[in-house]
Amino acid sequence: MRRVGLVLHRVFEDHDTGRGHPESPLRVSKIRESLEASGLAARCTRIPPAPADDAALTRVHDVEHVRRIEAACASGDRLVDSMDTAIGAESARVARLAAGSLVATAREVAAGRLDAGLVIARPPGHHAERDLAMGFCLFNNVAVAAAALRAELGLHRILIVDWDVHHGNGTQHLFEEDADVFYFSCHQMPLYPGTGRADERGRGAGEGTTLNVPLRPGDGDGPFLAALSGPLTEASERFRPELVLVSAGFDAHRSDPLGGLSVSTGAFAEATRIVRRIAERHASGKIVSVLEGGYDLDALAASVAIHLETLLAV
Repeated sequence: MRRVGLVLHRVFEDHDTGRGHPESPLRVSKIRESLEASGLAARCTRIPPAPADDAALTRVHDVEHVRRIEAACASGDRLVDSMDTAIGAESARVARLAAGSLVATAREVAAGRLDAGLVIARPPGHHAERDLAMGFCLFNNVAVAAAALRAELGLHRILIVDWDVHHGNGTQHLFEEDADVFYFSCHQMPLYPGTGRADERGRGAGEGTTLNVPLRPGDGDGPFLAALSGPLTEASERFRPELVLVSAGFDAHRSDPLGGLSVSTGAFAEATRIVRRIAERHASGKIVSVLEGGYDLDALAASVAIHLETLLAV
């Protein structure tokens, strides 16, 4: 039986984005109800939420950014930095828990106490820049985890796989000059935030450790899976990661209201198998996923379930 850690907790419903916002608490409650009703959650090792401390956050964010987010939430502001990034009184606290829970889960997998992990948390993270909240994201969860693994556990080569329909501009920019973190993204283009061209390959010492595969509006399972089985798999042969982090957005789904791709629920199972094979070949199977986008509640819950089921498969 595979040991898969799971963060799945009501606290992530405390981030209040207001009525009608697509990144709503219902995203987590729908997933939680689905995973518990199906029995998938019971097959996992439950990991309690844990906050990221200042040291973890400020490896990738300016301290002024952290303080500005906290001050905005404490003051009763309903937006921070951009018109789409809604906040409430508890948002800074919950965002710390999102980042810290991924760090805690990744530590357990890196140490070999778990085989894999899945963190169902919000707010999402991959759009957050060093000094800017945007695209529903306050802190960059996957970047905080990658930096913690390197600083605390001495990992040298970390692969971040981002299959959200939107390009993870924040994650790319935070590591684009870093040769030891490989960032891969397949995403719809044109689409928010407008970054992620194929010729964006990193800079300086990090040139060649950024790989973007833009997909065209309407693309479905074939192009989506080909990006993972082709360019990503080939790049991993050269990079040889020690651990794989997945920015697991499910808004490439054909039912999603914010994307324009046509990926099926079942394709997320095959995507998970492809990335698992990369982790098994190079990283002793160590793979940890964190929720990013996905805004059709039924499609989101079904896609997360099939992703977790594939992580659990022996």
